Amino acid sequence: MNLETVRYYERIGVMPVPDRTEGGHRSYAPEHAERLKFIRRSRELGFGIETIRRLISLGEAESQSCCDVRDMAKDQIASIDAKISDLTRLRRVLQQAVVDCGEGTEVRCPVIKELGSNGRLAGSTESGRPQGMK
Repeated sequence: MNLETVRYYERIGVMPVPDRTEGGHRSYAPEHAERLKFIRRSRELGFGIETIRRLISLGEAESQSCCDVRDMAKDQIASIDAKISDLTRLRRVLQQAVVDCGEGTEVRCPVIKELGSNGRLAGSTESGRPQGMK
């Protein structure tokens, strides 16, 4: 992981600030590496910084609440499902635009036209959000 990213995590309080050597260099302990692995894996799974902060605090609590973690996981599942739905709609729209493009001899490119269509995908609501999405 990039050193600036680690320092950012220290500044925002999700990584503990390491001790310093006599020469002023950071001295990372094994706990720092474990925390960094936790943060990196959580980010890979799509969790935001605030959720990671909450997960860390739950992990450090004397008594961990599985219900809290379960609720955060449910929220993450809903977010993933929304992204899958949006990407599926986008895929359909782009596939149709490619078909509409035919041999690519159109004067006005259907792919460019679709991408510039007010940011709405087929099946979107007035708000621009796909139907069925909150």
